[in-house]
Amino acid sequence: MTIGFIGLGNMAKALMGGIISKGVFDPADIIGSDPMEAARESAAKKFGIRVLNNNADVAKEADIILLAVKPQFLKVAIADIMDEIDDQKLVISIAAGKSLEWIAKEFEKEVKVIRVMPNTPALVGEGCAAVCPNNLCSEDDLNIALDILRSCGTANVVTENLMDVVTGVSGSSPAYVFLFIEAMADAAVLGGMPRKQAYEFAAQAVLGSAKMVLETGKHPGELKDMVCSPAGTTIEAVKVLEESGFRGTIMDAVEAAILRSKEL
Repeated sequence: MTIGFIGLGNMAKALMGGIISKGVFDPADIIGSDPMEAARESAAKKFGIRVLNNNADVAKEADIILLAVKPQFLKVAIADIMDEIDDQKLVISIAAGKSLEWIAKEFEKEVKVIRVMPNTPALVGEGCAAVCPNNLCSEDDLNIALDILRSCGTANVVTENLMDVVTGVSGSSPAYVFLFIEAMADAAVLGGMPRKQAYEFAAQAVLGSAKMVLETGKHPGELKDMVCSPAGTTIEAVKVLEESGFRGTIMDAVEAAILRSKEL
């Protein structure tokens, strides 16, 4: 079985690295294309895959075609490959905001499609992806998609009506977390800590806190309460966050991302 990547950007490279390291595919069974020569050369050198000059050739050879392009370029990518796609090939799209119905309409025929929303922590093996197949996909099709995504993090099946929500809560959220880490580090620098050390403390605190949520199974509020000693430093900081509308601001940000995803 051969997998072909249309687009060889950061997310494609994250997935390639995962599936190769976990043995889902051998480099010899991976092909790819990208309009940028530098991207093709980088993928070939780093992963030992075979790169082709155009999208149609990738789609013709591959059994699984992974569309790793931005939403604004998806229409053109599909036009490039549509003549090479038949009912035996599986198409996986990671383009935000483009529904299964929209993708099927662009192909102008029945095609097995799985829509995926990954996120950038896949670059370090800690991605979180949502997966949604159309009704033409078999259980084997779904399982191979899950294997691909789980090679660099976690992946779960969701109904398509939740895909825009996934965009807001995990697809876009690394940016919110990076802002949070940067802000905490700035405060540490203000307090006299060297910046490199400040980033390490702030980032590790976020990493450890997230791991506690996932591994203890405790409610985040319960874990917060465990840190908040009576009349202590943490509850004083929590008070400031509550007074400044921290929770509401985060909710508004996620909602804004969800609404933008629906507009794409």
